[in-house]
Amino acid sequence: MTQSMPRHVLDGYKVLDFTHYVAGPTVTRLMAEMGAEIIKIEAAPHGDQGRLVPYLRDKRSAYFVQQNRGKQSVCIDLRSPKGIEIVKALLPKVDVMVENFAPGVIASMGLAYEDVKALNPKLVMCSVSTFGQTGPLSKDPGFDFIGQAYAGITSLIGEKDGPPYVPMVAMGDISTGVHTTCAVGYALLHRERTGQGQYVEASLLDSYFHYHDLAVQLYSTSGEELTRSGMHHPSLCPTGTFKGKEHYIIIIAWLDSHWARLCQVMGKPELASDPRYVDIPSRWDHRHEVNALIEDWLDHMSSDEASIEAMRAARVPVAPILSVREAMNHPHLRERETVRTISDRLLGDFEVPGFPLRFSEFPERLDLEAPLLGEHNEKILTE
Repeated sequence: MTQSMPRHVLDGYKVLDFTHYVAGPTVTRLMAEMGAEIIKIEAAPHGDQGRLVPYLRDKRSAYFVQQNRGKQSVCIDLRSPKGIEIVKALLPKVDVMVENFAPGVIASMGLAYEDVKALNPKLVMCSVSTFGQTGPLSKDPGFDFIGQAYAGITSLIGEKDGPPYVPMVAMGDISTGVHTTCAVGYALLHRERTGQGQYVEASLLDSYFHYHDLAVQLYSTSGEELTRSGMHHPSLCPTGTFKGKEHYIIIIAWLDSHWARLCQVMGKPELASDPRYVDIPSRWDHRHEVNALIEDWLDHMSSDEASIEAMRAARVPVAPILSVREAMNHPHLRERETVRTISDRLLGDFEVPGFPLRFSEFPERLDLEAPLLGEHNEKILTE
Protein backbone atom coordinates (compact mmCIF):
# COMPACT_ATOMS: atom_id res chain seq x y z
CA MET A 1 0.00 0.00 0.00
CA THR A 2 1.39 3.39 -0.95
CA GLN A 3 1.22 6.01 1.75
CA SER A 4 -0.49 9.26 0.76
CA MET A 5 1.66 12.36 0.77
CA PRO A 6 1.15 14.61 3.79
CA ARG A 7 -0.61 17.88 3.11
CA HIS A 8 1.78 19.74 5.41
CA VAL A 9 4.68 19.24 7.79
CA LEU A 10 2.49 18.25 10.81
CA ASP A 11 -0.13 16.31 8.87
CA GLY A 12 -1.29 13.31 10.90
CA TYR A 13 -0.54 14.76 14.32
CA LYS A 14 -3.53 15.29 16.63
CA VAL A 15 -3.66 17.97 19.31
CA LEU A 16 -6.07 18.34 22.23
CA ASP A 17 -6.40 22.09 22.77
CA PHE A 18 -7.59 23.59 26.10
CA THR A 19 -6.50 27.13 25.23
CA HIS A 20 -8.20 30.53 25.25
CA TYR A 21 -7.49 34.18 24.39
CA VAL A 22 -4.07 34.53 22.66
CA ALA A 23 -0.92 32.87 24.04
CA GLY A 24 -2.24 29.31 24.12
CA PRO A 25 -4.30 29.59 20.92
CA THR A 26 -1.16 30.83 19.12
CA VAL A 27 0.50 27.45 19.76
CA THR A 28 -2.34 25.49 18.23
CA ARG A 29 -3.01 28.07 15.51
CA LEU A 30 0.54 27.67 14.22
CA MET A 31 0.24 23.89 14.42
CA ALA A 32 -3.04 24.04 12.49
CA GLU A 33 -1.32 26.10 9.78
CA MET A 34 1.27 23.31 9.59
CA GLY A 35 -1.41 20.66 9.07
CA ALA A 36 -2.05 19.25 12.55
CA GLU A 37 -5.58 18.26 13.52
CA ILE A 38 -6.62 20.50 16.42
CA ILE A 39 -9.48 19.44 18.71
CA LYS A 40 -10.35 22.54 20.70
CA ILE A 41 -12.04 21.67 24.00
CA GLU A 42 -14.27 24.58 25.04
CA ALA A 43 -15.85 24.75 28.48
CA ALA A 44 -19.64 24.79 28.42
CA PRO A 45 -21.69 26.88 28.19
CA HIS A 46 -19.77 29.85 26.74
CA GLY A 47 -16.51 28.40 25.39
CA ASP A 48 -13.35 30.42 24.75
CA GLN A 49 -13.91 33.94 26.07
CA GLY A 50 -12.07 35.17 22.98
CA ARG A 51 -15.41 34.66 21.22
CA LEU A 52 -16.57 37.87 22.95
CA VAL A 53 -13.63 40.10 21.92
CA PRO A 54 -14.38 42.78 19.27
CA TYR A 55 -14.78 43.15 16.35
CA LEU A 56 -18.19 41.41 16.60
CA ARG A 57 -20.79 40.98 13.88
CA ASP A 58 -23.81 38.66 14.26
CA LYS A 59 -22.18 37.50 17.52
CA ARG A 60 -19.12 36.32 15.56
CA SER A 61 -15.72 37.63 16.73
CA ALA A 62 -13.08 38.41 14.09
CA TYR A 63 -10.54 38.20 16.92
CA PHE A 64 -11.60 34.63 17.70
CA VAL A 65 -11.60 33.67 14.03
CA GLN A 66 -8.04 34.95 13.57
CA GLN A 67 -6.75 32.93 16.54
CA ASN A 68 -8.66 29.71 15.90
CA ARG A 69 -8.76 28.98 12.20
CA GLY A 70 -8.27 25.33 11.36
CA LYS A 71 -9.53 24.02 14.72
CA GLN A 72 -12.47 21.78 15.57
CA SER A 73 -14.63 22.79 18.53
CA VAL A 74 -15.91 20.29 21.11
CA CYS A 75 -17.96 21.95 23.87
CA ILE A 76 -17.93 19.98 27.14
CA ASP A 77 -18.90 20.65 30.75
CA LEU A 78 -15.46 20.41 32.29
CA ARG A 79 -16.93 20.68 35.80
CA SER A 80 -18.74 17.38 35.49
CA PRO A 81 -17.15 13.92 35.94
CA LYS A 82 -18.77 12.78 32.69
CA GLY A 83 -17.15 15.67 30.80
CA ILE A 84 -13.72 14.78 32.19
CA GLU A 85 -14.26 11.14 31.25
CA ILE A 86 -14.89 12.22 27.66
CA VAL A 87 -11.59 14.12 27.67
CA LYS A 88 -9.77 11.15 29.16
CA ALA A 89 -11.17 8.95 26.42
CA LEU A 90 -9.72 11.29 23.79
CA LEU A 91 -6.24 11.51 25.34
CA PRO A 92 -4.93 8.12 24.13
CA LYS A 93 -5.82 9.14 20.57
CA VAL A 94 -3.80 12.39 20.41
CA ASP A 95 -0.13 13.33 20.25
CA VAL A 96 -0.13 16.69 22.01
CA MET A 97 -2.18 18.40 24.72
CA VAL A 98 -1.91 22.19 25.17
CA GLU A 99 -3.48 24.22 28.00
CA ASN A 100 -3.17 27.78 29.27
CA PHE A 101 -5.32 27.77 32.38
CA ALA A 102 -3.91 29.32 35.54
CA PRO A 103 -1.46 26.92 37.23
CA GLY A 104 -3.29 24.25 39.18
CA VAL A 105 -6.56 24.42 37.26
CA ILE A 106 -5.86 21.58 34.83
CA ALA A 107 -4.64 19.41 37.75
CA SER A 108 -7.88 20.13 39.65
CA MET A 109 -9.73 18.53 36.72
CA GLY A 110 -7.71 15.35 37.14
CA LEU A 111 -5.63 16.19 34.04
CA ALA A 112 -2.20 16.90 35.52
CA TYR A 113 0.73 15.54 33.55
CA GLU A 114 1.03 12.43 35.74
CA ASP A 115 -2.68 11.71 35.10
CA VAL A 116 -2.50 12.11 31.34
CA LYS A 117 0.85 10.34 31.10
CA ALA A 118 -0.76 7.26 32.67
CA LEU A 119 -3.35 7.30 29.87
CA ASN A 120 -0.88 8.07 27.06
CA PRO A 121 2.85 7.71 27.83
CA LYS A 122 3.74 9.10 24.41
CA LEU A 123 1.78 12.32 24.94
CA VAL A 124 3.54 15.69 24.80
CA MET A 125 1.70 17.93 27.26
CA CYS A 126 2.30 21.65 27.24
CA SER A 127 1.27 24.38 29.72
CA VAL A 128 1.43 28.11 28.97
CA SER A 129 0.96 30.68 31.74
CA THR A 130 1.90 34.22 32.71
CA PHE A 131 4.46 33.37 35.39
CA GLY A 132 5.14 29.64 35.03
CA GLN A 133 4.04 26.64 37.05
CA THR A 134 6.43 27.33 39.96
CA GLY A 135 7.75 30.35 41.85
CA PRO A 136 6.29 33.01 44.19
CA LEU A 137 4.19 34.65 41.44
CA SER A 138 2.91 31.45 39.82
CA LYS A 139 -0.57 31.60 41.39
CA ASP A 140 -1.18 35.26 40.47
CA PRO A 141 -3.55 36.08 37.60
CA GLY A 142 -1.91 37.74 34.64
CA PHE A 143 -1.95 38.85 31.03
CA ASP A 144 0.63 40.02 28.48
CA PHE A 145 1.33 43.47 29.98
CA ILE A 146 1.67 41.97 33.48
CA GLY A 147 4.47 39.66 32.37
CA GLN A 148 6.03 42.51 30.42
CA ALA A 149 6.08 44.77 33.49
CA TYR A 150 7.70 42.15 35.74
CA ALA A 151 10.33 41.40 33.08
CA GLY A 152 11.68 44.97 33.06
CA ILE A 153 10.54 45.51 29.48
CA THR A 154 7.89 48.19 30.04
CA SER A 155 10.38 50.28 32.02
CA LEU A 156 12.46 50.71 28.86
CA ILE A 157 9.68 52.06 26.62
CA GLY A 158 9.07 55.81 26.45
CA GLU A 159 10.88 59.10 26.98
CA LYS A 160 13.65 59.22 29.57
CA ASP A 161 11.84 61.51 31.98
CA GLY A 162 8.32 60.44 31.06
CA PRO A 163 6.07 57.54 32.00
CA PRO A 164 6.66 54.05 30.60
CA TYR A 165 4.36 52.96 27.76
CA VAL A 166 2.86 49.65 26.68
CA PRO A 167 2.91 48.55 23.01
CA MET A 168 -0.45 48.06 21.34
CA VAL A 169 0.30 44.49 20.21
CA ALA A 170 0.16 41.12 21.99
CA MET A 171 3.93 40.81 21.69
CA GLY A 172 4.42 38.62 24.73
CA ASP A 173 1.38 36.43 24.18
CA ILE A 174 2.15 35.63 20.58
CA SER A 175 5.90 35.21 20.92
CA THR A 176 5.40 32.99 23.97
CA GLY A 177 3.13 30.91 21.75
CA VAL A 178 5.87 30.78 19.12
CA HIS A 179 8.46 29.69 21.73
CA THR A 180 6.06 27.02 22.91
CA THR A 181 5.35 25.73 19.42
CA CYS A 182 9.10 25.35 18.94
CA ALA A 183 9.39 23.41 22.22
CA VAL A 184 6.47 21.13 21.30
CA GLY A 185 8.08 20.40 17.93
CA TYR A 186 11.36 19.39 19.54
CA ALA A 187 9.51 17.29 22.13
CA LEU A 188 7.83 15.47 19.24
CA LEU A 189 11.23 14.98 17.61
CA HIS A 190 12.49 13.48 20.88
CA ARG A 191 9.45 11.20 20.94
CA GLU A 192 10.14 10.04 17.40
CA ARG A 193 13.66 9.07 18.52
CA THR A 194 12.78 7.48 21.86
CA GLY A 195 9.04 6.79 21.97
CA GLN A 196 8.77 8.93 25.12
CA GLY A 197 6.41 11.82 25.67
CA GLN A 198 7.15 14.63 28.11
CA TYR A 199 5.85 17.75 29.80
CA VAL A 200 6.74 21.18 28.39
CA GLU A 201 5.93 24.51 30.02
CA ALA A 202 6.43 28.13 28.99
CA SER A 203 5.58 31.49 30.54
CA LEU A 204 5.15 35.05 29.34
CA LEU A 205 7.55 36.32 32.01
CA ASP A 206 10.30 33.88 31.01
CA SER A 207 9.77 34.72 27.34
CA TYR A 208 9.76 38.48 27.91
CA PHE A 209 12.93 38.37 30.01
CA HIS A 210 14.54 36.38 27.21
CA TYR A 211 14.09 39.42 24.90
CA HIS A 212 16.74 41.46 26.74
CA ASP A 213 19.72 41.70 24.39
CA LEU A 214 21.53 44.56 26.14
CA ALA A 215 20.11 45.52 29.52
CA VAL A 216 20.77 42.38 31.57
CA GLN A 217 24.37 41.72 30.62
CA LEU A 218 25.10 45.46 30.76
CA TYR A 219 23.90 45.74 34.35
CA SER A 220 25.51 42.44 35.40
CA THR A 221 28.95 43.33 34.06
CA SER A 222 29.12 47.09 34.60
CA GLY A 223 26.48 47.96 37.17
CA GLU A 224 25.03 50.43 34.66
CA GLU A 225 21.26 50.23 34.39
CA LEU A 226 19.64 50.84 31.03
CA THR A 227 16.85 53.43 31.13
CA ARG A 228 14.22 54.72 28.73
CA SER A 229 15.78 56.67 25.90
CA GLY A 230 12.77 57.74 23.86
CA MET A 231 13.34 58.15 20.15
CA HIS A 232 16.95 56.99 20.02
CA HIS A 233 18.95 53.94 21.04
CA PRO A 234 20.50 54.28 24.49
CA SER A 235 24.07 53.43 23.41
CA LEU A 236 24.38 53.42 19.60
CA CYS A 237 24.35 56.44 17.28
CA PRO A 238 22.80 57.14 14.89
CA THR A 239 20.08 54.61 15.66
CA GLY A 240 16.50 55.64 16.23
CA THR A 241 13.53 57.68 15.11
CA PHE A 242 13.92 60.82 13.00
CA LYS A 243 11.22 63.24 11.88
CA GLY A 244 10.65 63.31 8.14
CA LYS A 245 8.22 65.41 6.19
CA GLU A 246 5.30 62.96 6.19
CA HIS A 247 6.48 60.13 8.45
CA TYR A 248 8.78 59.46 11.27
CA ILE A 249 11.68 57.39 9.93
CA ILE A 250 13.87 54.74 11.53
CA ILE A 251 17.55 55.03 10.59
CA ILE A 252 20.18 52.59 11.86
CA ALA A 253 23.66 53.70 10.85
CA TRP A 254 25.84 53.12 13.91
CA LEU A 255 28.24 50.81 12.07
CA ASP A 256 31.19 52.68 10.57
CA SER A 257 30.35 51.43 7.06
CA HIS A 258 26.71 52.51 7.30
CA TRP A 259 27.69 55.87 8.79
CA ALA A 260 30.09 56.51 5.90
CA ARG A 261 27.37 55.70 3.37
CA LEU A 262 24.89 57.95 5.15
CA CYS A 263 27.42 60.80 5.07
CA GLN A 264 27.78 60.27 1.30
CA VAL A 265 24.00 60.33 0.86
CA MET A 266 23.72 63.53 2.88
CA GLY A 267 26.38 65.13 0.65
CA LYS A 268 28.84 65.45 3.53
CA PRO A 269 31.37 62.63 3.06
CA GLU A 270 33.92 64.50 5.16
CA LEU A 271 31.85 63.77 8.31
CA ALA A 272 32.86 60.10 8.14
CA SER A 273 36.47 60.99 8.91
CA ASP A 274 35.73 63.90 11.26
CA PRO A 275 37.35 63.05 14.65
CA ARG A 276 34.05 63.86 16.40
CA TYR A 277 32.19 61.17 14.45
CA VAL A 278 34.91 58.80 13.24
CA ASP A 279 33.99 55.76 15.33
CA ILE A 280 31.16 54.32 17.42
CA PRO A 281 32.21 55.81 20.79
CA SER A 282 32.86 59.23 19.21
CA ARG A 283 29.47 59.33 17.53
CA TRP A 284 27.82 58.39 20.81
CA ASP A 285 29.65 61.17 22.66
CA HIS A 286 28.42 63.65 20.02
CA ARG A 287 25.02 62.02 19.47
CA HIS A 288 23.03 65.23 19.75
CA GLU A 289 25.12 66.81 16.96
CA VAL A 290 24.84 63.67 14.79
CA ASN A 291 21.09 63.48 15.21
CA ALA A 292 20.70 67.19 14.47
CA LEU A 293 22.73 66.80 11.24
CA ILE A 294 20.42 64.02 10.05
CA GLU A 295 17.26 65.91 11.01
CA ASP A 296 18.49 68.96 9.10
CA TRP A 297 19.20 66.87 5.99
CA LEU A 298 15.77 65.24 6.13
CA ASP A 299 14.14 68.64 6.50
CA HIS A 300 15.82 69.89 3.33
CA MET A 301 14.89 66.87 1.22
CA SER A 302 11.92 67.19 -1.15
CA SER A 303 10.02 64.26 0.40
CA ASP A 304 10.35 61.26 2.69
CA GLU A 305 10.23 59.03 -0.35
CA ALA A 306 13.29 60.79 -1.80
CA SER A 307 15.33 60.54 1.41
CA ILE A 308 14.36 56.92 2.05
CA GLU A 309 15.11 55.84 -1.51
CA ALA A 310 18.47 57.61 -1.38
CA MET A 311 19.38 55.70 1.78
CA ARG A 312 18.06 52.40 0.41
CA ALA A 313 20.14 52.87 -2.74
CA ALA A 314 23.22 53.34 -0.56
CA ARG A 315 22.22 50.30 1.57
CA VAL A 316 21.75 52.31 4.73
CA PRO A 317 19.19 50.49 6.95
CA VAL A 318 16.08 52.68 6.90
CA ALA A 319 12.29 52.39 7.12
CA PRO A 320 9.31 54.70 7.32
CA ILE A 321 7.20 54.16 10.45
CA LEU A 322 4.01 52.97 8.81
CA SER A 323 0.53 52.96 10.26
CA VAL A 324 -1.29 49.62 10.38
CA ARG A 325 -3.26 50.64 7.29
CA GLU A 326 -0.09 51.58 5.41
CA ALA A 327 1.65 48.36 6.43
CA MET A 328 -1.35 46.27 5.32
CA ASN A 329 -1.15 47.86 1.88
CA HIS A 330 2.61 47.68 1.43
CA PRO A 331 3.48 45.67 -1.72
CA HIS A 332 6.15 43.62 0.07
CA LEU A 333 3.73 42.39 2.74
CA ARG A 334 1.14 41.72 0.02
CA GLU A 335 3.48 39.72 -2.19
CA ARG A 336 4.63 37.49 0.67
CA GLU A 337 1.09 37.06 2.03
CA THR A 338 2.21 38.54 5.32
CA VAL A 339 -1.20 40.17 5.03
CA ARG A 340 -3.68 37.46 4.09
CA THR A 341 -7.34 37.54 3.10
CA ILE A 342 -9.44 34.83 4.70
CA SER A 343 -13.10 33.96 4.34
CA ASP A 344 -15.41 33.28 7.26
CA ARG A 345 -18.92 31.89 6.88
CA LEU A 346 -20.40 34.67 9.04
CA LEU A 347 -17.99 37.59 8.72
CA GLY A 348 -17.21 37.13 5.02
CA ASP A 349 -13.80 38.09 3.65
CA PHE A 350 -11.39 40.04 5.83
CA GLU A 351 -7.65 40.36 6.37
CA VAL A 352 -5.48 38.88 9.09
CA PRO A 353 -1.74 38.43 9.64
CA GLY A 354 -0.52 35.59 7.46
CA PHE A 355 1.40 32.48 8.52
CA PRO A 356 4.99 33.68 9.14
CA LEU A 357 6.87 30.47 8.26
CA ARG A 358 7.83 29.04 4.86
CA PHE A 359 8.39 25.35 4.03
CA SER A 360 9.89 24.48 0.65
CA GLU A 361 8.06 21.13 0.49
CA PHE A 362 4.73 22.71 1.41
CA PRO A 363 4.51 26.06 -0.37
CA GLU A 364 0.71 26.24 -0.47
CA ARG A 365 -1.25 27.78 2.40
CA LEU A 366 -4.00 25.61 3.90
CA ASP A 367 -7.60 26.78 3.56
CA LEU A 368 -8.71 26.87 7.19
CA GLU A 369 -11.92 27.88 8.95
CA ALA A 370 -12.68 28.79 12.57
CA PRO A 371 -15.31 26.63 14.31
CA LEU A 372 -18.66 27.49 15.79
CA LEU A 373 -18.99 26.61 19.46
CA GLY A 374 -19.41 22.85 19.79
CA GLU A 375 -19.62 22.42 16.03
CA HIS A 376 -17.60 19.20 16.00
CA ASN A 377 -18.98 17.44 19.09
CA GLU A 378 -20.74 14.71 17.10
CA LYS A 379 -17.91 14.24 14.61
CA ILE A 380 -15.12 13.96 17.18
CA LEU A 381 -17.03 11.99 19.80
CA THR A 382 -18.40 9.44 17.36
CA GLU A 383 -15.32 8.99 15.19
